[in-house]
Order: sequence, then structure tokens, then C-alpha cells
Amino acid sequence: MRRLDDQRYIRQTILPEIGPDGQEALACACVLIAGVGGLGSITCLYLAAAGIGHIKIADGDVVELSNLNRQIIHSEAFLGQPKTISAAIRIKALNSHVRVTPVQERITHFNIDGLLKDVNIIVDGSDNYETRQVLNRASLRHELPFVYGGVQGFNAMVSSFIPGQTACFECIVRGPGIPSDTSPGIIGPTAGIAASFQAMETIKLILGIGKTLKNRMLRISGLDMRLHSLKLVPNPECKACGRI
Repeated sequence: MRRLDDQRYIRQTILPEIGPDGQEALACACVLIAGVGGLGSITCLYLAAAGIGHIKIADGDVVELSNLNRQIIHSEAFLGQPKTISAAIRIKALNSHVRVTPVQERITHFNIDGLLKDVNIIVDGSDNYETRQVLNRASLRHELPFVYGGVQGFNAMVSSFIPGQTACFECIVRGPGIPSDTSPGIIGPTAGIAASFQAMETIKLILGIGKTLKNRMLRISGLDMRLHSLKLVPNPECKACGRI
């Protein structure tokens, strides 16, 4: 690493779990951030700050004023602009050494395989079941870890789905919820808490360190500040991961 990089990452490379070799592993990693809303905003910034070498960001939306209470990678200056462009500019401003690939498209079954070229980990920043199902199926096909996050109101959930080692997303969430005509409420720190856990999980999975959320769902209640770790069991009848 160059001297500038040595100084940038010194507070994490002094950790014995990371060190120079771990930092090099982060620099060689490629992560897909699926959505740069409330969750993706935080994971993008923390992963860029940690020195992930290549971050792909995929999102088909533009920045709206109602996004800004939680999607802190964006700003008023980018209202009406593509979220991926807004996020890419902010990431490069934070860490110019990170390669950023913005893809201004909604993730579908038709484009996901192309998005996953060279990717090591999928990070969920989406807000609907359909997109997560696409990510889950792609995770299984390509044998890539899928770091899930879900938020609503003051509550959040985080887990890591690892093909061949854990239950998959569709083992746990069997289908979309009841449709609503209104968007669910959310306070910004809820997304920040969940996404911070997602960023931590991603870094640990890349480095192979610590105890991850494999076969566990971490549930966070912001109103009463409680954490619950729930054991996840594969569904033997799950049609996605083939355990029939």
C-alpha cells in the first residue's frame, strides 16, 4: 500500500484481526450494493471508508426530498438526480481510491447475473420482497453470501445468508406482505443501525473473522433499545435453495 493508504487505514490495520493482509483482502474485494436508499447509503460509506476495492451500486430511482431523513449519502443538491450518480460522487469524495460502478437500473431477474460479475458479496439495500427474491436466487446460483437488512419504523432486522451453509432468504420470508397504499414510516437512525451491522457483516465475511449472523436473525428494537438474536432453521420444502 502507498504511504497515504497506510495512514488512511492505520486505525484498522493495527487490529490483529485485520492487519496489512486483511486490508489487502478488502482492497481486492468487490461488493454489490443493491439499492442506495436508507440501508445502502450507510453501507456504501462504511465499506468505502474501510477500503473495499470495488463497489457496484444498482438503483433505478432518483433522489427525492422525502429520502433525506435517512438516505444520508444524498443531499439537496442532487434532488431529481439518479441515486447511483449521487452516491458515486459522494463515495469518490470520501475515498478516491475506491472503484465505483454505478448502475442506474432496477434490479431484475434479467440483469442480476451481469451485475454479479467479479462480485464477492451481495448487500441488500432494497425495500421490497420481489427484489430480495431476485437477490436470493442469484446468491444461490452464484454461491455468493447475501447480507440481508430490513427496516420499518424503529425496528430493524439483519442476517447473513450463505449458500450451502445456512437457510436462505426465502426459507425465512415466504412471500410479500399485505400491499399498502402508503409508504411505511421510518426514522433515519433505524436504517443507520441496520446498515452498520450489514457493513460489519460484510467486512467480517470478506476477512473470514469473528462470529457472523449465519443462521441467525438479529432483531433490533429502537424504541426500547433491545436486541434479539433468533435462530434460523432451513425450510426443508424451500423451492429456492432446493432442500426438498
